Order: sequence, then C-alpha cells, then structure tokens
Amino acid sequence: MTELTKRKCQPCEKGTPPLSSDRIQQYLAQVSGWELVEGKLLRKQLKLKDFMSAVQLINRIAEAAEADDHHPDIHLTGYRRLTIELATHAIGGLSDNDFILAAKLDALLSP
Repeated sequence: MTELTKRKCQPCEKGTPPLSSDRIQQYLAQVSGWELVEGKLLRKQLKLKDFMSAVQLINRIAEAAEADDHHPDIHLTGYRRLTIELATHAIGGLSDNDFILAAKLDALLSP
C-alpha cells in the first residue's frame, strides 16, 4: 500500500494548476498499470473473467470514488473489457486526487 492510499481527495477549484510533468512521473511510479494519456489523463485497462465480474468491479470502483468524491470515467465494452480514466476536469489536467484514487483502485484490484 502506498502513502497515496492513506490520503483523502481534496476539492480542486478552477484556476488550480495541474500537476507538473515531474510530479506526474513521481506519482506514476507509485501506481500500477496506469498509462499517461496526452499528459493530462490516467487510463487503466482491464480484462475481467466475465460480464458480472466487470459489473461487480464497477460497483466497487463507484463506492471508492464516491467515498473520496472524485469520480472516474468508466467504460465497459466487449462485455468484460473495463477502462478506467481519471482526470480533474475542473483544472484541465491531473491533480493529486487522480493519483490518490488510482492508488485506492489499485488496492481494490489486489488479491
């Protein structure tokens, strides 16, 4: 478990600067399997056992996201392919919150 999982997401207001490239790289080293997309989006792709496994995971993700009041975009395609995307839309890039939630979602996926 990383230090990120012990933190709580904080509200970000418009005008807050997105994370620097250096800070993003530091945080990327603390999460597992997330890719940086165009410098302002985190994406994780998963292939689940079946449809119900994917739906159950979506529900667990929703609970974790709601607890931190930071909500990812979740896409289920091909009945078992799940894509999770994180960004802080209010600031047009990535914030600490994106990596905090990514770490918490990684913990959900750990056996």
